[in-house]
Amino acid sequence: MGDEGIEETSRGRDVVAGKGVLLPGVAGIAMFLLLLALLNTFAALKGVFGTRGGRYGVLALATLLVVGVFGLLRMRRWGWAIATAGALLLAVGYLFVFTRTHAAPMVVQALFGIVFFLYLIRTEVRERLR
Repeated sequence: MGDEGIEETSRGRDVVAGKGVLLPGVAGIAMFLLLLALLNTFAALKGVFGTRGGRYGVLALATLLVVGVFGLLRMRRWGWAIATAGALLLAVGYLFVFTRTHAAPMVVQALFGIVFFLYLIRTEVRERLR
């Protein structure tokens, strides 16, 4: 009656069906965040963010984002938390740059970050985390 979503694993534990299964949207968001981390790393190495603290700050944040994305791909709660915070902070950063430069592409990138954040906080995504 109440065991519709439960199956027996080879280890003898009950596991809710679907827990730990990667959703296609999560995989797409992970690829996008990895691409952003890669692009920001190359920009930092070329000196786009300056030669002092900006370079190392961007490299540290990109590293943290990559670690979070790999945790998200394994459907871990800590990876989800880091990737969700990363998507929101990227959106806020793009909106900040837009207020300074008035470059329209920054708004588009900020909207992507907001959409990714809203997708990651959905109940269906959170229920599948381990």
